[in-house]
Amino acid sequence: MTHGQALLRLSLAAVFGAIIGYEREVIHKPAGLRTMMLVSLGSCLFTLASLEAAHGFAGADPSRIAAQVVTGIGFLGAGSILRAGTSVVGVTTAACIWLVAAVGLATGLGLYGYALFASLLGFVILRLVERLIERGKERRPPGLPPNPDPTGSQGAGEL
Repeated sequence: MTHGQALLRLSLAAVFGAIIGYEREVIHKPAGLRTMMLVSLGSCLFTLASLEAAHGFAGADPSRIAAQVVTGIGFLGAGSILRAGTSVVGVTTAACIWLVAAVGLATGLGLYGYALFASLLGFVILRLVERLIERGKERRPPGLPPNPDPTGSQGAGEL
């Protein structure tokens, strides 16, 4: 891989991360544009480093670093999930962090089409589902009490 190709992959990873990050930023989530861009960029860089290491050393396995990226992102995502009374918040943010890490990893592997499609699909899912939920709330019959548990778990118990 040339330096130009690596720089292109890093740049695209940041742009693809920005697609999801923009949506999170607009709705004022703490893990917004910069966070998603950095997660995607970091995942891409780990992937590139892994590919370079595997190319330079006999017997090196590039999938090992990718697996550790997934593990590390799991910890980062878990840190964004909080319990607030009977509600759990941050699950969507954690899922976005997970998605953006996968996008960065795919971009690092040169899978630009998949990475772009996943970023755009994630953006559409975030926007469309939010609108569907809002419409459902508007159509709620009068007099029907609101759902006391916004997570929809109906008292499923502890975390």
